[in-house]
Amino acid sequence: MWIVLAFISAVCLGCYDISKKTALRDNKVLDVLTLSICVSSVLLSMPLLLSRCLPDAMSDTPFFVPQLDATGHLLTVLKSVIVLSSWVFAFVSLKHLPLSVVSPMQATRPMWTLIGAVLIFGERLNGWQWAGVLIALGTIFLFSFTHKPKGSTPEMKGSRLEGTNHKYYVCLALAILIGACSGLYDKFLMRRYDHNAVQVYYTLYQALMMLIVWIIEHKRENGRLSIQRVGVIMLISLFLIISDNVYMLALRDPDSLIAVVSTIRRGGAVIGFAYGLIFLRESNALPKICCMAGILLGLICLALGSM
Repeated sequence: MWIVLAFISAVCLGCYDISKKTALRDNKVLDVLTLSICVSSVLLSMPLLLSRCLPDAMSDTPFFVPQLDATGHLLTVLKSVIVLSSWVFAFVSLKHLPLSVVSPMQATRPMWTLIGAVLIFGERLNGWQWAGVLIALGTIFLFSFTHKPKGSTPEMKGSRLEGTNHKYYVCLALAILIGACSGLYDKFLMRRYDHNAVQVYYTLYQALMMLIVWIIEHKRENGRLSIQRVGVIMLISLFLIISDNVYMLALRDPDSLIAVVSTIRRGGAVIGFAYGLIFLRESNALPKICCMAGILLGLICLALGSM
């Protein structure tokens, strides 16, 4: 069952990336990030309130949110800091780089998660699983070395070439590495705490942190708030909530492997690929299609090895 949950999370994550890219066309990174997190916190506060007010009625439902002890809250705050750090760098890079570049590079995150899973948790993959991880990641690396930009795209907003935005590639690299640490930390938390409790509380802590940052930045700029594409921003929250919930539920399975779950989850990049090439008409289609095919082949091997 955990392998099915991982694929559901991947699909939702791909739709989440598309929603982010769309929302960032007309809005500032900080505004989109803050509003999407606040919407998520409002949605997740509903099962939290119901669990406290009607514990008997909620206890037998999949939406029940149990209490966390003091240590659990501290560990959840740390998760919020890790995730927010990754998101800030990811949003900045996504705003200034093509989606068909960001998506495959984000998909390298499982490589770092795999290294940590083997070294920290002692995970062991079978032949099919190793083949799937190596094919997917090998294809991505091949793409990164052979990718030669041939022009700019409209969403780059004045930048000259895909390969010249060095500071945005640095932001992307930081997002990937911090995100890999987040995946390993998720496995640690899921061994100790309920997935609903972790998701609800870390989202609430994120909203509080982002509101503080947003208020400070908004006052510093002394500008008027103007949010476009509010409906798309709400979709960001919805897709993220579903993706995170089924992802954490998959990790709660004692047989689940974070290296496999993480690789499948990042396979949602295929959806971003297709959207960027078909609807945004981004450049260098052939190498990106080859990369997409390699990721799909790797995911098939992972699925076969995990059944």
